[in-house]
Parts: sequence; structure tokens; C-alpha cells
Amino acid sequence: MINALGQPQTVLLLGGTSDIALALARAWARHGSPEVVLAARPGERRDRAVAELGQLGLAVEAVDFEATDTAGHPALIESIAATRDIDVAVVAFGVLGDEERSWQDHDTAVHLAEVNYVAPVSVGVCLSQVMRRQGHGVIVALSSVAGERVRRSNFAYGASKAGMDGFFLGLGEALRGSGARVLVVRPGFVHTKMTEGRDAASLSVTAEQVADAVTTAVAKGDDLIWVPKAMRGVMSGLRHVPRPLFRKLPI
Repeated sequence: MINALGQPQTVLLLGGTSDIALALARAWARHGSPEVVLAARPGERRDRAVAELGQLGLAVEAVDFEATDTAGHPALIESIAATRDIDVAVVAFGVLGDEERSWQDHDTAVHLAEVNYVAPVSVGVCLSQVMRRQGHGVIVALSSVAGERVRRSNFAYGASKAGMDGFFLGLGEALRGSGARVLVVRPGFVHTKMTEGRDAASLSVTAEQVADAVTTAVAKGDDLIWVPKAMRGVMSGLRHVPRPLFRKLPI
């Protein structure tokens, strides 16, 4: 269980080779030694991640995970939960995609929606049932401000994140009183491998800054945060900009 200091004893990282997932593991390692289950595709990238976390003194178990294999998610989550409680599960996978190809190419559009929306819903349902049974646990859903007001410049990505965000907000409400809860995280532009080569937006942050905000929020029991905090006010304003004006904004 999460201890009195707000530190989890077991962390499941779904999409565990992502920069934010690894930054989270490092952040929790600074305050304790949680067991980490790193769920990701097998390969050199996962091997490097396991080795890195092992050097921090963490006990790490690597398991095969494919986001689009939704039929296999129930068995995978149950097998992980069979030998331990899952204190925190981080839904850290996703794809950004090419902005124009994502709405003009059928396969690309479907893949983006499957990875960013369908797969998170799939694991969210599985995790919620496990945590209800445990009577405790936190699902950390890494969303994006892109889903708060979908922009023309990346509307396919934004729409997929809007769906994911809405599902996990609702899941958090459905789990109230069960002991399990959901934390939805809405970062702005994050400097990661996924965003390399793209122009940074205002109020951009690092994976480490996101991780620090998430670990603090988990310890406090928050259910929704923006990273950085100032992004909340920015998005609140953008949500109310009339469409004719919004489409002229350089965002």
C-alpha cells in the first residue's frame, strides 16, 4: 500500500520505457525503494530501462506489453496483480503522430486512436477492477492539455486525448468510495524523445518536472493536475475563446 509518507510500495508502469514513466520511477526511488513492474515491448530500449532502474537499487520486473493487444490486457493485469498489490499504475503510453497524416491516412488515424484512447480505456477498466478488489490503489493517467480544447494543428491527437481524459475523469468518479482512485495529469509541451524536433510551446516542461508534480499529487490525494500549474489558467481561458477567433490563434 501507499505508506504514511505517500510513497507507493509497488508501481506498474504501462509504457514503461517512456521518458515520463522512467522519470517517475526515478522520483519515487529518491524517497524509497518501490518494486517496479515495467510493462513494455521487449527489446533493447526496455533492457536499458530495466538496467537503469536496477542501478538505482529498485527491484524491477519486465513484462511484455502491447498497447493495441486489448484482448490480452485482462490476463496481463490479472497476472501482475496475482502476486502483489498494485499501489500505483501509470498509463504512460501514447503516440503523437504526424499532424497531417493523422487525419488523411486511414491506418494512421485508426492506430493513433487505438493507442491513445482505446488502449487506455482497456487497461483502465482492468486496473479499476483490480484496485476495487484490493480496496486501494491509484491509476495515474497521463493525459494532455491538447485534449482540453482541440486545435486544428493537431486535432487527431487532441481528440484522442480528449476521449482518454474524459474516460479517466469519469472513472475516478465511479471509483469514489472504493478505496481506489484516479489522478489525471494534463501536461503542456514536454521535452521527451516523442517531441524531439518539434518547436517547444510556451510553458514547456521536462519529464522530471512532470514526475515531481505527479509524485506530489499522488501523495496529496489529488485527482487532477496541470503541469505546469500555470497551464490551468491558460487552458481555462482558451476553452472560452470563440471559434472564429480561436482558429486565428498561432497555436
